[in-house]
Amino acid sequence: MPATSPKPPPFDPELTPFFAAVPPADIPPEAIPELRRIQNEAATLQLALKDQPFHHHERHVDGPHGSVPVSIFVPKSAPSGSTRRPAIFFIHSGGMICGNRFTFVQDSLRWAAVTNALLITVEYRQSPEHPFPVPHDDCWAALKWVSQNASSLGFDPARLLVAGQSAGGNLAATMALRARDEQESAVQLAGLLIDAGMLDDRMTTSSMAEAEMKGTWTRGSNITAWNAYLDGSSTTPSRRGTKNVSQYAAPARATDLSKLPPTFVGVGSAEAFRDENVEFASRMYAAGGVVELHVWPGGYHCFDQLLPNAEVSKRSLAAKTAWVEKLFAQEAAAVQAKL
Repeated sequence: MPATSPKPPPFDPELTPFFAAVPPADIPPEAIPELRRIQNEAATLQLALKDQPFHHHERHVDGPHGSVPVSIFVPKSAPSGSTRRPAIFFIHSGGMICGNRFTFVQDSLRWAAVTNALLITVEYRQSPEHPFPVPHDDCWAALKWVSQNASSLGFDPARLLVAGQSAGGNLAATMALRARDEQESAVQLAGLLIDAGMLDDRMTTSSMAEAEMKGTWTRGSNITAWNAYLDGSSTTPSRRGTKNVSQYAAPARATDLSKLPPTFVGVGSAEAFRDENVEFASRMYAAGGVVELHVWPGGYHCFDQLLPNAEVSKRSLAAKTAWVEKLFAQEAAAVQAKL
């Protein structure tokens, strides 16, 4: 049985107006097509590039399940022929069931702008039509391609950050695990950023129990998403919560979190994924990892993307940007020291 809390943390007062327009509700399986339509209309290349100083290119990468589209954003200020700038590989949110490579991309565009980094976003296939391992494999194929083509893309392969939000946080974490485990792949990661990651299929935490019909991502929505991802079905029966779940499907299942790159973990205090993100960071600490953990008071899922002008949202967005800046500055210094 999930642990329970007698009094779930309250939402930040500046964040609660969102629920007047979008009341908390579970996402049932039959709502997935409409959810995709809404999210795809809200996240387009045109909107992503609005007032942004980037050139955009699209490529298609060969993967084990077919072609994988990626978007490449190059800062307009980047000097021609540069090969030493950093790169960010960003994986979008959507519970494995919706979203696209432009969903909430403004955050990572901000990081790229302030660090003069290349930004790559990946269009992985979605569940339930394409269950695990397809989304994971799509991301891995794209990440390997990016790493192997660093010279032609114009970045330093030793300065590659993988980042993701929600479902993308899951996929980003599993990219780091796989890069560590498959050293022959030669994927070298400078850092890992997990933003409110969907990390654990077991759903036994206090924060998950608190999310029963509460917040922007409810416990019921999480059940729909995990069933779709693990089984190719949004209904029961499901492998969710059983022993037959790979660490590359649910990174919280990993028994060894050592030898992962420096990591940022951010999550709201009043959201379903709070406890699994805090536990993941704590286990990384115990394994000798370097982790910066933020738990934002009163934050619900994706609060800083949905209401970016709230004070707690500004703090969250600034913390992520500052961490990325510091990471790349340290990597640049390390590279320079080797010259």
